[in-house]
Amino acid sequence: MRDISQALIIIDVQNDFCPGGALAVEGGHEIVAGINGLMTEFQTIVLTQDWHPSGHSSFASSHDGKDPFTETEMPYGAQMLWPDHCIQGSQGAAFHADLDADKAHMIVRKGFRPQIDSYSAFFENDHETPTGLDGYLKTRDVSAVTMVGLATDYCVNFSAVDATRLGYAVSVEQSLCRAIDMGGTLATAQDGMRAAGVTLL
Repeated sequence: MRDISQALIIIDVQNDFCPGGALAVEGGHEIVAGINGLMTEFQTIVLTQDWHPSGHSSFASSHDGKDPFTETEMPYGAQMLWPDHCIQGSQGAAFHADLDADKAHMIVRKGFRPQIDSYSAFFENDHETPTGLDGYLKTRDVSAVTMVGLATDYCVNFSAVDATRLGYAVSVEQSLCRAIDMGGTLATAQDGMRAAGVTLL
């Protein structure tokens, strides 16, 4: 068992990001058993959950003439447009059935504000609006976090970089992550995480 200063943050292991889902990450289901095993080592466990209202501004369907996986400009900067996914209360938004979600001490729902997306476990995509996770971890005297989940090049990446910016020692267990990897986004994310001080395991 690791000491109480270390937390495990499990990013978006939800049906829509697993095979058969609306925004499936190849091999997304393969990491579930390993994550369940890793949970036994931590005394603080956090799950994040993409939780979009219908018609969210990050959905391509909300923009006339726009296709999924193209970018548009939002007031907070560039935004990738996605297929409709992880809609609040839907089966797609639910955690993978094999994930031992009952072991979580906190669930952070993100992306629920209609006009702004949220990749990071810590901030919305404006990099300013907090989710509340930082405060929770600080009240539990957590100073180091290990991250796993989906997808390496988006929500894991943004969460890891934000965590280092907030002063945490951050590790990403890459064997328990899977990436979307569109046009080299995985390599770019890995380089960015290393530059930010994230340890890639």
